[in-house]
Amino acid sequence: MSLIKQLWLIVVVLLLLAFGGSLFIGVSASRAYIEQEVLIKNADNAHALALTMSQMPKDPVTLELLISAQFDTGHYRRVELRSPEGEIIERRLGTDAIDDVPAWFVDLVRIEVPPGRAVVQDGWRQLGTLVLESQHSFAYRSLWASTLSLMGWFALAAAISLLLAWWIVRQIRRPLGAVVDQARQIGERRFTTIPAPRTRELREVVEAMNHLSDAVRHMLSAESQKLDRLRQQLQHDPVTGVLNREAFLAQLQSHLDSQDARASGALALVRLAHLTEINKRLGRAETDVLLHKVAHGLQQFGQAYGGGIVGRLNGRDFMLLLPGKIDLARLRHDLGRRLAAMREHDRTAMSLPGALIDYAQGDHSGRLLASLDGTLAAAEARSDERLLIAEGPQRHSLFANHDEWRRALQTAMAKGVYLAHYPVLDAAGELLHFECPSRLRLAAEWQPAGIFMPWVSRLGLDSQLDLAVIDEAFRDITQRGKPVGINLSSASIQDAHFIVELQARLKARPDVAERLWLELPEAMAIHDLKSFRSLCQALQPLGCRVGLEHVGASFTRIADLQDLGLAYLKLDRTLVRNVDQVAEQQTILRGMATLCHSLGILAIGEGVEHRGEARTLFELGLDGATGPGIRQHDKPVD
Repeated sequence: MSLIKQLWLIVVVLLLLAFGGSLFIGVSASRAYIEQEVLIKNADNAHALALTMSQMPKDPVTLELLISAQFDTGHYRRVELRSPEGEIIERRLGTDAIDDVPAWFVDLVRIEVPPGRAVVQDGWRQLGTLVLESQHSFAYRSLWASTLSLMGWFALAAAISLLLAWWIVRQIRRPLGAVVDQARQIGERRFTTIPAPRTRELREVVEAMNHLSDAVRHMLSAESQKLDRLRQQLQHDPVTGVLNREAFLAQLQSHLDSQDARASGALALVRLAHLTEINKRLGRAETDVLLHKVAHGLQQFGQAYGGGIVGRLNGRDFMLLLPGKIDLARLRHDLGRRLAAMREHDRTAMSLPGALIDYAQGDHSGRLLASLDGTLAAAEARSDERLLIAEGPQRHSLFANHDEWRRALQTAMAKGVYLAHYPVLDAAGELLHFECPSRLRLAAEWQPAGIFMPWVSRLGLDSQLDLAVIDEAFRDITQRGKPVGINLSSASIQDAHFIVELQARLKARPDVAERLWLELPEAMAIHDLKSFRSLCQALQPLGCRVGLEHVGASFTRIADLQDLGLAYLKLDRTLVRNVDQVAEQQTILRGMATLCHSLGILAIGEGVEHRGEARTLFELGLDGATGPGIRQHDKPVD
């Protein structure tokens, strides 16, 4: 039984005990008083009547008149005169019926009062004995009326007491409910804090639990920062702080292989020309400062341009990766102005030639880099500091302009979305869920998301596409009965109408909602934390699972999201690639898996290319793996 029910039971029992005791004592005291008064009345009236009869003539008519006169007052049950031998000289009897008092009450409070007795004298001779017994109906009516009055007052007092008890219990229950919720969240490894209530006992409990939550959060934050420092040492250039060559090329390949809007974009190669002469003139320390300024300037430009990634390919070459649909002419203008500003504010008269190229899903990274390097070398040979557009792979757009793309996309979404299925398996080879990137039928073929997602974002059709994907996921789950994971775009979670529509669909099909896995990119969740938090709070009670993909660069901030009930994280393929050969990566992933488990979150590796990587991931404690090297019917990893 719950504590609240026990409190209510105690209140009710106390009220009943108080009422029962008060009623018993009140009725008992009243009955005793009435019995005493009736006893005195019987005796007094008997003696008064006997005295009157002793002084009056003793003929039968007079005696009858005196007895009848006394009896007819209506307050007597029995008046009789008996001779000394016990014979009845005169008698009057009243009825015992009491119509306005319940019989059970009469039986319960039965009044037993001895009759009054007095001797009637005839001179010096005893005429007889007078017996007088009062009628008890008036006593029963008085007791019944007082009982009803007492019950009425008790009902009023009970109502007031219950209202007061309800208010007190409500004041206790509110902070108690918060404490229970906090305890449940801590049990689910969501270390939240709540305001301390005014009740001293509850306040002490809440303060202790808040202290526990803060201590665990700080511990997790410290551990994640240690892992991030290790990742920085492994993946970042020590001089400039940007990605090193291996990590950047892994990011580029991940974008080229992706099934979303990252699959297309632009690359910029910027070179700090004459680095050897600058190093001789300024010295190593000043040259390192200059390199850091160039890298930092490119990072700022990349962030302002939509989340670009900067890497240092070698001593003097920097590369900027900008995912999404990019206009190269506009990019050349904007980046050219940024590089010109960097040259103007620097006293070393540095030269920053550069080259641009666009990329799309399926392009070969080596050919893209070769084209950029050749264009940049030619520009450097001519001392040309402009940004040049390199000749990229030959490709053609499916449609000529925005209007054609809009009509084609809306028609394709109206006809239906196709979901590809890539399994996410655990260490035993069991299915966690299917990753289901979307496909649209454009130009008579099913096109991957990397082809149309940039245009979907540019035309503002993200929410419409995501709702179409969700509807198809519902149909897929209904038909197959298997869990499905789909991606949501950043524009959709900022759309209040989309959130309402998604909630309505999930509420209507709770059986499907529990098999639906929704995931968003880590960068989007971190950079738009308010929208992501609102999404999680809206979806948390509905049974679906929310997670993040491509997790790596901002892993230190995942601890800030632990109160949102994240179900899983998919760790970026740049951390997974060649994990079976690099000890530092194994240390990072083992720590990430441990922290995820501390928060009750599944850790899944992305982009697994072969069984050796999968085996190592599971040995490190990860819960699942996905990628080209994962097949649903593979045997469990030993």
